[in-house]
Amino acid sequence: MIKHHLTPELLMSYSAGTLPEALNLVVAAHVSMCDACRAEVEGYDAVGGTLLDRDGGDGVSESCLTGALGRIRADAPVSADTTVKAADPRVPAPLAAYIGGRLEDVNWRPVGMGVKQAILATSPEATARLLYIPAGTAVPDHGHRGIEVTMVLQGAFEDEDGRFARGDVEVAAEDLQHTPVADISEDCICLAVTDAPLRFKGLLPRLAQPFLKI
Repeated sequence: MIKHHLTPELLMSYSAGTLPEALNLVVAAHVSMCDACRAEVEGYDAVGGTLLDRDGGDGVSESCLTGALGRIRADAPVSADTTVKAADPRVPAPLAAYIGGRLEDVNWRPVGMGVKQAILATSPEATARLLYIPAGTAVPDHGHRGIEVTMVLQGAFEDEDGRFARGDVEVAAEDLQHTPVADISEDCICLAVTDAPLRFKGLLPRLAQPFLKI
């Protein structure tokens, strides 16, 4: 059962289509698994549709409308459509296309202490990465210069904000300093999105940060 959810601000921005691609991806992945957040998004969608209907607005030419629709299709945000069949049951449908289907196919790169990562190809406004954290392993103590949204795909981790298991999301803002530790029972795999570099306390993580793009 999912216990940790996305903030209303993120869900409203997702509904409005104003999030960077990486944040849009993690929101879509969570919404595809979480009935509560999906219902909230549908509520925002309904409100937005009602406001557009009331607004009316000036008519546009057919050529202008065709061009606008073409651009919308080209830049369409990641969908939370749950009808897509993923090759790996651990991978939410919105994430599957970004990793080739299965977690076993991910091109993992070591970052130290057994932790591995894979940076996903998204627009540059924010960064999306998969993190593989061996059971019982701690991620270096760090803070944030922006927002960090982490969703658990496998296993669980625990930090100063609580315990996060499959489907849960932790939304970490600039005021949170934490040291996530993977649950001892199983290796933890997460989808993590940041819109600014992290702030590490330790010297070694700070030295490695430019190379790891964290």
